[in-house]
Amino acid sequence: MPITEIYIVDGSLEGLLCAVFEWFERKPGKVLLQLEKKYEPDAFAQALTIYNDPAKADRVWKGLNQKLDGSWMRKFYCAFLSELPEAFTHLFEFTCYLFLHGKGAEANFGNEHVLGISQLAKKVEREKHRMEAFIRFKESADGLFYCGIDPHFNVIPLIMKHFKDRYADQKWVIYDLTRHYGIYYDLEKVEEIYFDQEALKKLSKPVTGQLPEKENLYATLWSDYFKSTNILARKNTKLHVQHVPKRYWKYLTEKQGK
Repeated sequence: MPITEIYIVDGSLEGLLCAVFEWFERKPGKVLLQLEKKYEPDAFAQALTIYNDPAKADRVWKGLNQKLDGSWMRKFYCAFLSELPEAFTHLFEFTCYLFLHGKGAEANFGNEHVLGISQLAKKVEREKHRMEAFIRFKESADGLFYCGIDPHFNVIPLIMKHFKDRYADQKWVIYDLTRHYGIYYDLEKVEEIYFDQEALKKLSKPVTGQLPEKENLYATLWSDYFKSTNILARKNTKLHVQHVPKRYWKYLTEKQGK
């Protein structure tokens, strides 16, 4: 079916849901979703800018919750967090397909959009687990424990609970340097934060006095432990890199200097 219209969306989840709402309101036929920041006018297709409307988005979201179980709602959200251009198309087409075919349509992996969402969700979940395993905090000059990250996908919403539960007794900040936002735990709640460059430099600055010596001692002990348990005769670099890709080494104390 040829494309009859282009829907221009802002890249938000609300915008995506509003696009679905508009499609069912107008039934234009085959449409193509394009991000506002990347849209280039097409002389052969009519374009419609989708304006966000919380009421419309809520209606679509509630409809999804009625048709999908918790595991599929998570897949939907994870696919969105991938931020990949194809994710918006898969999510839009999947939602329209689901509403047209009723409950159980998500089990049809012969549908390219069902399969696409499932595959994207797996990639995002893998990145989430790696971040949870590889993040190491360092104490900043303000006494906060800080780690800057640059994940492939927007996984901060997914790792929030893990770090809140695991490091409940200390204040910490995890900041996505690529997406320019992070989360801060104040011993009671986790909240979203935004820093300017000056604030980030301050956070990255190590503490002075006795504490860095302790931190260096812990790093040395951890590195020594890693060396003592790393049996050279059984070393498999290819397998090791497969499980711990080099782009994560910057988070690991035992990898510093490699």
